[in-house]
Amino acid sequence: MSRIPTPATIQDAPDASQGLLDAVQKQLGSVPNLFRLVANSPAALEGYLSLNGALGKGKLDPATRERIALAVAQINGCGYCLAAHTYLGKNLARLSDAEMRANRNGGSTDARADAAVRFAAEIVEARGRVASSAVDAVKAAGYSDAEIVEVVAHVALNTLTNYVNEVFGTGIDFPQVRDLAA
Repeated sequence: MSRIPTPATIQDAPDASQGLLDAVQKQLGSVPNLFRLVANSPAALEGYLSLNGALGKGKLDPATRERIALAVAQINGCGYCLAAHTYLGKNLARLSDAEMRANRNGGSTDARADAAVRFAAEIVEARGRVASSAVDAVKAAGYSDAEIVEVVAHVALNTLTNYVNEVFGTGIDFPQVRDLAA
């Protein structure tokens, strides 16, 4: 049960959030609990949707974005985001179960993607204070400066949702996933 109210419908959200939630409904076909909970603050919802939308137009492909989201959610212990990104990884990015397990372990079965996921995991674990060698490694894997900046931005975006979900206990409305050790 969430620690703050999750508006049950779009109409139950603050007026300034309703148009944003309508857009989510049109894009996704539903409005997941995360979006409705964040809608308590129209400014936070707008900021989240704007950054998410901008990064969706970036250089990183959808599969790499999902890989990063899974690694970040695992490290931060966010059950909601693990469930959501496992669903999205499987159904939208078409990641295999083995790939998603590797992502949750901070890597990838794809050599190039492995560098990005390892870099993202190191960012989270080091709270941004990564060694020069970490940046060098992701560059050596063929990532451009723009892509490397986007990895950092995706870590930040996913950390935001991880924290929102953990702080407020967002009800999981995606198929739940097993603990990695299971």
